[in-house]
Amino acid sequence: MASPPTLVCVHAHPDDEALFTAGISMRYAARGYRVVLVTCTNGQLGLDDQARPGSDPEHDVEVTRSVRAGELQRAATMLGFDRVVTLGFDDSGMVGWPQNENPNAFMNVEVDKVARTLAAILDEVRATVVVTYDETGFYGHPDHVTANVVTRRALDFATSPERLYYPVVPAGILTKFVEGAKALGVFLPAWVLDAGLNVPDELVATTMDVRDYAKRKQLAMAAHASQVDNGDLVRMNEELFEMLFGTEFYQRAWSRTPASGDATDLFGGL
Repeated sequence: MASPPTLVCVHAHPDDEALFTAGISMRYAARGYRVVLVTCTNGQLGLDDQARPGSDPEHDVEVTRSVRAGELQRAATMLGFDRVVTLGFDDSGMVGWPQNENPNAFMNVEVDKVARTLAAILDEVRATVVVTYDETGFYGHPDHVTANVVTRRALDFATSPERLYYPVVPAGILTKFVEGAKALGVFLPAWVLDAGLNVPDELVATTMDVRDYAKRKQLAMAAHASQVDNGDLVRMNEELFEMLFGTEFYQRAWSRTPASGDATDLFGGL
């Protein structure tokens, strides 16, 4: 019996899988596809148990690393992943943080070395479609940018992947969401406010209706309870939440062969 198609999501930190690609992971898992998560860092510079950011001198790195590992496993189970691989690098922090100099920070990796490791994982799980961030990292975080660089390079070594996609939000959708949220006094985290607002509609190759999974997506965000800066998204009313998270948009970044048939399905035409 032929093995099912496999989706691999390559993310930088624990909680990114809930924020960026939760709809497709649940939708394809429900179809019987294999869905695999690769998380590149341990996220130790996220908010600690006192809500202190990684830039705070009092921030507790060890507690944060441990808490986020547990949150990742709980959320990944909710989102349909049947395997979670953590590469184990340290969170680099935002641009300009002193942790950028950490030799184990993900932004400082040897690209080819990590790309070969990722390629081996992709081939082991027989990845068909791979998803990661675009060249800007969606909102400029160094680890997101590095995830793009490493994943693109891994495709030079791997033999099983057929396509690579980036999650994007068309300018009109994001602008409307931000305006609606501000009108309601909703706090929006930096990854939303700093996202590229200039993604033209024509860059969107695939539009996925994931409204059936919106509530569970919100619950998966809630599973990352330590990251309280996403709290307003967790408590957001259903209408506004579905405006941003009920549809997922993807830019086709690479295809091994000429691609067609993927307007509403990342695996379409394969």
